[in-house]
Amino acid sequence: MERERAVGVMSALWSVGAGLLLLLLWVRHRGLEAVLVHHRWVFVCFFLMPLSILFDIYYHLRAWAVWRFHSAPRQHAQRVRHIQEQVREWKKEGSKRYMCTGRPGWLTVSLRVGKYKKTHKNIMINLMDVLEVDTERQVVRVEPLVTMGQLTAYLNPMGWTIPVVPELDDLTVGGLIMGTGIESSSHIYGLFQHICVAYELVLADGSLVRCTPTENSDLFYAVPWSCGTLGFLVAAEIKMIPAKKYVKIHYEPVRGLQKICEKFTEESKKKENNFVEGLMYSLDEAVIMTGVLTDEPEQSKINRIGNYYKPWFFKHVETYLKADRTGVEYIPSRHYYHRHTRSIFWELQDIIPFGNNPVFRYLFGWMVPPKISLLKLTQGEAIRKLYEQHHVVQDMLVPIKSLEKSIQTFHVYPIWLCPFILPNNPGMVHPKGNETELYVDIGAYGEPKSKQFEARASMRQMEKFVRSVHGFQMLYADCYMTREEFWDMFDGSLYHKLREEMNCKDAFPEVYDKICKAARH
Repeated sequence: MERERAVGVMSALWSVGAGLLLLLLWVRHRGLEAVLVHHRWVFVCFFLMPLSILFDIYYHLRAWAVWRFHSAPRQHAQRVRHIQEQVREWKKEGSKRYMCTGRPGWLTVSLRVGKYKKTHKNIMINLMDVLEVDTERQVVRVEPLVTMGQLTAYLNPMGWTIPVVPELDDLTVGGLIMGTGIESSSHIYGLFQHICVAYELVLADGSLVRCTPTENSDLFYAVPWSCGTLGFLVAAEIKMIPAKKYVKIHYEPVRGLQKICEKFTEESKKKENNFVEGLMYSLDEAVIMTGVLTDEPEQSKINRIGNYYKPWFFKHVETYLKADRTGVEYIPSRHYYHRHTRSIFWELQDIIPFGNNPVFRYLFGWMVPPKISLLKLTQGEAIRKLYEQHHVVQDMLVPIKSLEKSIQTFHVYPIWLCPFILPNNPGMVHPKGNETELYVDIGAYGEPKSKQFEARASMRQMEKFVRSVHGFQMLYADCYMTREEFWDMFDGSLYHKLREEMNCKDAFPEVYDKICKAARH
């Protein structure tokens, strides 16, 4: 018996050894970088997905404890004082280095690697709580690290929501203000900055300042898109609207680029549509979706698309295109707000190619998606460089009148279309004329189909086009513009004036130096 067991163990070891040898030979044949990029699912499925669950459990327990013991407002004032003390300490040290938040770069949703964190003075900002819900003013006051998933989970049970809930659970209020954010309701409410009514910041001298459209208004309008280069955001007040339980979605497949653009523009101008969104699956195939909030669904048409075993949303939408039919569904509001989260739009299909398979969804879908921050932390230099050269993650904001011409410059599908109204407010981003204008966010995420794709040349060509139509590039993504080109795209007049007046030049880098590749290399 012992001899047979030993033979069995040896046989198993030989099998494992042979398997490992074959794997190593295969890796050597394919190349380590190619294997890490194209078969990354092994690491993601067996390590990152379980770890992401532990992260979520921790943050949910913490949020529950804060809510249960009402500790956030009292601790907030204490934490802000600690931030002020750190800034004053920096001044005492001689202001020798720029300051930045101490939050690790890998925790942000941006794909950039924040190398400046290693050389700048890190100011620790541990502000991640909902502070106050004012139902009379219809305003919620929050700290900057509150996420969209956290905020909707907090407000929805009270019967409230915010007018613009940008996609992906892990997007933070601070990131959406200092950068930007958008959702399919933005054709009514504008960008995320346009639903904010007040900001509280710790400035370069350590003072705490509150700004609104009527109080310190220059600072209020200069903060959005400034990427933390005017001060440290410590709180924000955001408009709320009454929530309804469902979104009634109408799916309409459209073929032909001109017809797609006409239909999308037509629906974007209708204020009776609470939500408007388009998904393009090729240059001349798209599904245009419109949504209306309601409390009275047709029970037979309810689709709880956010349940872990459900198909990824963009794949579900594609069924209407393939069947060439329109359709109506009622999606629970919170499921709708986070409909692209499970598949990270469609990025997850490049990491886990079988992720939308029914078997995988039923067995492991409850662990999806892996945290974007953990994907960044573990990607390594080889994967980062390959993604940089062969992968596109960009949002370009262009006037809707330029939509047809703009789409023809993109060669990555699916493409996300999201309309938004852009008021003529002061700041870095506003229409060319003196009136509010309808714009559209064209989101391209994935691997370009063109074999001639070269990241730097292709992106510079796209940036040039966007500037030519008076559009804007979202600053979370790689930016290849020169300083002159950057300030041709963005209006820096108010921003530079305030940096001079508030002595920011020695405290924070210019936004261009912080985010553009030409400045960081």
